[in-house]
Amino acid sequence: MTYETIKVEREGPLMILTLNKPDRLNAMAPQMADEIGQAFYDLGDARAVLITGEGKGFCSGADLSARGDGSALGSKGGSHEALTMHYNPAISQLIRAEVPVICAVNGPAAGVGCSLALAADFTIVSTKAYFLQAFVNIGLVPDGGSTWLLTRAIGRARATRMMMLGEKIGGEQAEAWGLAYKCVEHDDLMTEARALAEKLANGPTLAIRTMKRNIALAADGSLEQVFLAEAEGQRLAGASQDAMEGGMAFLQKRKAEFKGQ
Repeated sequence: MTYETIKVEREGPLMILTLNKPDRLNAMAPQMADEIGQAFYDLGDARAVLITGEGKGFCSGADLSARGDGSALGSKGGSHEALTMHYNPAISQLIRAEVPVICAVNGPAAGVGCSLALAADFTIVSTKAYFLQAFVNIGLVPDGGSTWLLTRAIGRARATRMMMLGEKIGGEQAEAWGLAYKCVEHDDLMTEARALAEKLANGPTLAIRTMKRNIALAADGSLEQVFLAEAEGQRLAGASQDAMEGGMAFLQKRKAEFKGQ
């Protein structure tokens, strides 16, 4: 498929998705949200996805000038339609993806850009990056799942601080708070992110997929539900070719070569 607002590249089992509106710090128009969702529908045999932004920004939030009828996304009715029809489905695609998703945050991640970054399984940030929920400054409320994602990632007190005070959270603070997996020097960001993404893309895909489902269940489910899900997941993973390869590699004292099967 041809995309206009993102770039999609394939490197073996890894898909690299780059937000590609650098002149607007990759502000997300509804079209970009739709294209992100479509890229996740078109995963094919990709076993991991790496997301980053072109230029100096990761994603500066929703593109407030993107509606074709000239009204702003923040206007009455406009934002509700954009969220329910475009932005929320895109964020949901990331959260529910059956492959690991890695976000390399190279600059500002504001508003829905913050949601996009936090929806990943691993979020690596540069020392030049920051997270921001600036809605309070213009009389609006966080959206794109930010309230849910932030509260679960950093707890109620810190989430309230970010949302009600509109403070920027830099890369190092994001790591300390648990917003990010790791903060690295800006020039090392893509090297680190690619290494992690390639490791996951070449890992035991069925086992990782099951882990994702069980982690999601653990956030809201009961211990008994998790017990059952883990046992069923272990049954399925144990019957995979990757599990057989992992066992043989352990016995033979060599590195396992997983095929995602």
